[in-house]
Amino acid sequence: MNWNLTNKTALVCGSTSGIGKAIAHTLASSGASIVLMARNEEKLNATKQSLAGDGHHTICADFSVPGEAKKALESWKNSHPDILIDVLVNNTGGPPPGPAHTADTQAYIDAFSAHLINNHEITQCCIPDMKKNGGGRIINIISTSVKIPLAGLGVSNTVRGAVGNWAKTLANELGTFNITVNNVLPGATATERLTSIIAKKAEKMGVSKEDAAEAMKSDIPLNRFAQPEEVAAAAAFLASDAAAYISGINIPVDGGRTGNL
Repeated sequence: MNWNLTNKTALVCGSTSGIGKAIAHTLASSGASIVLMARNEEKLNATKQSLAGDGHHTICADFSVPGEAKKALESWKNSHPDILIDVLVNNTGGPPPGPAHTADTQAYIDAFSAHLINNHEITQCCIPDMKKNGGGRIINIISTSVKIPLAGLGVSNTVRGAVGNWAKTLANELGTFNITVNNVLPGATATERLTSIIAKKAEKMGVSKEDAAEAMKSDIPLNRFAQPEEVAAAAAFLASDAAAYISGINIPVDGGRTGNL
């Protein structure tokens, strides 16, 4: 089984922290050249310097600003016409937690733009490269809420489901070009977002953050949170030649928490 990504170029979105950063490091360690995309230029440069190998690049764009990611990527591609994207990892931070029925309409619009629309526009920019290369990999980092909605994450549940069905449709359409499209569904993962969710749960339950965290772990058969590197390993597998015949699926990385297959 070949996990070697030498001579491959991977565009990793949201790649200066958490799961995105772990994916960038894992793919770089597998030999890929990484194009980092995130909104903080200082963090982008620091992450670039920390990656294994060389030939890495950065694109500064804020996913919360409609159209900015597409514009920034197109500008970078015009400046680097000889670099073709083989692997695309769509990833961005989740919407704020809260019930679906009390969420402001704008929260849905913002989340739809930051996730589905950005994913779509970035993917459209990369598909021609993959066709020229005779194939490619599109990997979307979503959430286990694609399978079962998570309590207290109303806006996220809604938008993640839309991204999941968009990805399945793309898999059906792009298979003829040897482009695979798959989703990685992280469970509770030790990131800044999880820290925020735990804090809100603790406040709502009237308990300490430690107790709220333990309560969350009790719902996970492995009784612990994932590390970002464990989610990154699933993305690296899907990016590799070993996953050449896998397309249109969801891969939960959740310690067994999700209550269905």
